Amino acid sequence: MEIRTLCVETAPLEGITTWLFRRTHCRMFGGADRYFAPFFSPVSEHILTRKELRDLSPEHNGGVPTVPQVMTKRAEDFLWAAEQVRDLGFEEVNLNLGCPSGTVTAKGKGAGFLLRPDELDAFFDAVFSRACLPVSVKTRIGYHNAEEFGCLLGIFNRYPIRELIVHPRVRREFYKGPVHLDALAAALESSRAPVTYNGDLVTLEDLTAFSKRFPEVDTVMIGRGMVADPALLRKLRGGAPADREELRTYTQTLYQGYRTAYGCPGPAAQRMKELWFYLIHLFDNGEKYAKKMRRVGNAAEYEHLEAGIFGDLDLLPQVRKPLDGTGPSAP
Repeated sequence: MEIRTLCVETAPLEGITTWLFRRTHCRMFGGADRYFAPFFSPVSEHILTRKELRDLSPEHNGGVPTVPQVMTKRAEDFLWAAEQVRDLGFEEVNLNLGCPSGTVTAKGKGAGFLLRPDELDAFFDAVFSRACLPVSVKTRIGYHNAEEFGCLLGIFNRYPIRELIVHPRVRREFYKGPVHLDALAAALESSRAPVTYNGDLVTLEDLTAFSKRFPEVDTVMIGRGMVADPALLRKLRGGAPADREELRTYTQTLYQGYRTAYGCPGPAAQRMKELWFYLIHLFDNGEKYAKKMRRVGNAAEYEHLEAGIFGDLDLLPQVRKPLDGTGPSAP
């Protein structure tokens, strides 16, 4: 049965939720109201790379409701990026304040920006005075501890943020440990912007429990759960789980698409190897194959291993937990 009407957005996972992934998932499984593209970080020369243009091109995103995400600490860079995505036909731009990667936070970007509330306030002041598109924000609740969130909410509330997507963990927690649902409750009570919840929604049971606890939440964002079980959002809408042949078609469509995009099979196999870090959790006793997949070095090894997974393993009705975010492409 469909869990009460929810707007569902997909979280960006760097290296996984590419334009090809988004288009294939949308066509084969659907269920998402919007797909958030992995962030791009503007450079001082203010040019979009070939990779960024490929991921955001209208040709690749036609028919897929997509929101580009930008990661920067410079207002001028964000405003330039907003103009670029507007010219490509997008109607919203998202700011990443959640990425916990050390290489990112060391530069004061992503969750690292949360350490500098005065600079963040000035950033928003400049952005919202000149932005050419509506701006949404994806954030954590702090860098060191959850008590920082009160100050951050005060900053957010000073600006017309279209949507505040809250992942209720602090930077040092990455994607492990319990989420701070008290912080979510605080956001729901005092945020001027509509609040979207993101975090640990992996199965239908997770979604059911969350929906009962927070009936006032109209929109959720799902990342790892949707990657691991591509039919999750369809099941949320009352549809059927994926069967073996549908999943085989799905992975082979992606693999062939990447082979075409890259012009050779090796990089395509590496891209699929990252996807299988999550997808293997949908198969019973997949641990042995997961270890082998991590050691895949070429296309022939990948193709042999994928055939073995579909030939030898039983498909589970839903993802076997725990499913953490420590994979090669965790955002």
